[in-house]
Amino acid sequence: MNNNTYHIFFTNLANPLKIEIIVSLKKREKNVTELSKELKIEQSKVSHALASLRCCNIVKVKQKGKQRIYFLNKDTIIPMLKLIDKHAKTFCKECCCKECKK
Repeated sequence: MNNNTYHIFFTNLANPLKIEIIVSLKKREKNVTELSKELKIEQSKVSHALASLRCCNIVKVKQKGKQRIYFLNKDTIIPMLKLIDKHAKTFCKECCCKECKK
């Protein structure tokens, strides 16, 4: 891996809308309309964010009739989210992963 790969990957994770999508999909798989309604964001913005997340295989898609159903990559992203949750629970108690008070 090169630095650019890391940059692209973590840039996806640093975007507030993309994080909202990831958190929503962590609960269950959804189509764009469901995501748009839940997040109260225009469907075109959700679709654009999903395209970027798909490019890095953070989010995957399957066809169900005429609908495209989006879900998190179960092989890598779900375990990574669990690791982040564990890290936060263990190490971020005092500062909530924000800048700690000095």
